[in-house]
Amino acid sequence: MNSLKDKSSLGETFNKIWSAAMFSKFADGLFGAAIPLLAASLTRDPVLISIQSNMVLLPWLFFAIPLGALVDRLNRRTTMILVQVSRVLIGATIASLVISGEMNLWFLMFLTFAFGLSEVVYDTATQSSIPSLLKGHQLERGNSRLQIADTVMQSFIGVPLGAFLFALVVYSPFIGISLCYLVAIFLVFSLRRDALQVEAKSVARAKLSVEIKEGLIYLYSDKVLFRLVLTTGIDGMFFALAQSTSVLFILDRLKVPEIHYGWVMLPLAVGALIGAFLSPRLSARFGRSKTLSVALVAASLPMLISGLWPNLTVYLILGFIQGLFIAQWNILLMSTYHQMIPNEIFGRIHGARRTLVWGVMPIGAYLGGLLGTIDLALPLIVGGLGALLVAGSQAKFIATIRA
Repeated sequence: MNSLKDKSSLGETFNKIWSAAMFSKFADGLFGAAIPLLAASLTRDPVLISIQSNMVLLPWLFFAIPLGALVDRLNRRTTMILVQVSRVLIGATIASLVISGEMNLWFLMFLTFAFGLSEVVYDTATQSSIPSLLKGHQLERGNSRLQIADTVMQSFIGVPLGAFLFALVVYSPFIGISLCYLVAIFLVFSLRRDALQVEAKSVARAKLSVEIKEGLIYLYSDKVLFRLVLTTGIDGMFFALAQSTSVLFILDRLKVPEIHYGWVMLPLAVGALIGAFLSPRLSARFGRSKTLSVALVAASLPMLISGLWPNLTVYLILGFIQGLFIAQWNILLMSTYHQMIPNEIFGRIHGARRTLVWGVMPIGAYLGGLLGTIDLALPLIVGGLGALLVAGSQAKFIATIRA
């Protein structure tokens, strides 16, 4: 009976974290649709759009490592609550600036950067908590459920609704963002103070700078882990390049009205949902590493074809295919990291790898913006080709990883 219960349930604490993620991802979906549309209403310059679109990623470049080290020291439940409070305030601030007519692109960039900073802390605290909540054989199921929450609440509901609300009343999605994060705060607050980590024994800790250095040395010394992070980072840069001006590509090249912007994202969400369900099954049948290697290649190809064949129907079909494989990559990659990295230093390693992976994305985005001034399809072509070459050249290495 106990083994059956262990197999069917991931635990009350995980379920509350998952429920909080549902509301957080709903808010992220509203944010993900409304922010690009708000930016596009302020400027049609591809370079400025590409910079704005990646302001949410810049904090990973500058702050992920020190904040990751802090998360290893701080109480994760308290940290997550405080971060969600900041997100409530960010949503309310954007709404008030829009209502007052004082919003401009520079305010939007600053607030997007602040939102990205909160994401660094929240994501690191959440991912650091997972290995302490789940056993090894539960990781893929748990990560799959989190990916499904992401897909359903963010892509299926949040993004289409965010675009629809923006077209009706510009400030309404941002009020919705604040309300969703309030619910998430309540759910995390209901957890025990020590629910998200094993209480460490009272011992003197090294200086923060020393712990950061230890984490960086660990990452560099593990050659398999370091190569996987570098591969993901370079490929991610090309993904960011390809998607940097996607809002302009959809609105201006594919001629999609603003009110329907969110629906264009729906096939991607459908593919991601199916991919999330299939991921544990495919991993069990073919092996996690082999499934990972195929997923990265298959997720890169649709971007190249989208640029070469700029057609709405083709874009929707390719979006489904990309979503199918990118969800598998995300789930299996995190499960791999959860088993490769010791939990007591997970925050530092997670911050370091995200600095490398997400920190270089703004570089790709800026290059994509420059290419977008020539032709809005060019970022997709160059980014898709670059991502495909990286994924193909590293497929054999990824397929041999053992975690």
